[in-house]
Amino acid sequence: MEEIEKIIDLQKKIVPELNGLMEERYNLLKHIRYHQPIGRRALASQMELAESSVRSGIKVLKNVGLIELSGLGVSVTQAGQAVISDLSEYVDVLHGFSKLEYFLEKELGLNQVKIVSGDSEHDPCVFRELGRVASRVLVGMLSEHMTVAVSGGSTMAAVAKAVTGTMPDILIVPTRGGLGENVERQANSVAAVMANNLGGQYRLLHIPEGLNDEALEALKVTDHTIDEIEFLIKSADILIHSIGRADVMVHRRNHTAKVAENICKLAVGEALGHYFDRSGKCVYTYNANGFRLNNLAGVGRTIAVVGGANKAEAIIAVIRAGSHDVLILDEAAASNIQSIIKSEKSQKSF
Repeated sequence: MEEIEKIIDLQKKIVPELNGLMEERYNLLKHIRYHQPIGRRALASQMELAESSVRSGIKVLKNVGLIELSGLGVSVTQAGQAVISDLSEYVDVLHGFSKLEYFLEKELGLNQVKIVSGDSEHDPCVFRELGRVASRVLVGMLSEHMTVAVSGGSTMAAVAKAVTGTMPDILIVPTRGGLGENVERQANSVAAVMANNLGGQYRLLHIPEGLNDEALEALKVTDHTIDEIEFLIKSADILIHSIGRADVMVHRRNHTAKVAENICKLAVGEALGHYFDRSGKCVYTYNANGFRLNNLAGVGRTIAVVGGANKAEAIIAVIRAGSHDVLILDEAAASNIQSIIKSEKSQKSF
């Protein structure tokens, strides 16, 4: 890492335009990989670049064998895939991610922070890259006979799609039943996709979201598998979930207008059916089956995956609630979190 930093510093002094050009070509390669085969006009539109600029970049990448052209569009070659992988560390250093990751680890009390370049709220490629990086971190933690509990949502769906492996002894379980949203984003669906991509097993929780305790207990009388699956969820070796903004999540839950209003007055972040204020205090818990906040003590390791500059406050709130080991986020969220923490420290010093 130090050697790469020295090389980058020298490049900035001698050929300052090189780093910008290299990152531009790197981003071009990544966009092609995620949308291949893709036409030049569509690529230029997605990247918000002039078509002439994209055409020039494609010409260079084709000449060195990193991409290939066909009647369907542009695709990345195996050599191109290797270059994307090799350049990822270089780009991380170029952006100073190692220092920012260390800052967040220290300030938020985390064992590991991993930052993905860009803003996933505005760039679908960054969103997919967030899922890919998270899947790689997750798979790196897995060993035989482990149980993984996974939440629902679009971010976890992206992680599940990106996971690959051959681990028949791994068991995947959802953190709760249905959310009443898009089926593909429900925790049950995410768990099934993740298990299938790992070649593993899964168990599903077939109960509606939002049942009160009395209704849930009545359901357990007729379905004895619920207790069994809830035990698996609460004693998982790894929990992986995302984080949402409180003001957004209240509209996805079955809250009354008054409850939603009260939540928004106090909370800034939401995770696993719990709403948190800026200090990390849980201010409201949704009637959610499956995983609850007090179950964190029984979980081996916890991974949070989230992106978007506008979720910075929500991320801080949820992480400050404690019991997280790994945070995987995009550059936009990480930079905003750093700014918020520095601002808080500055205000305390007066």
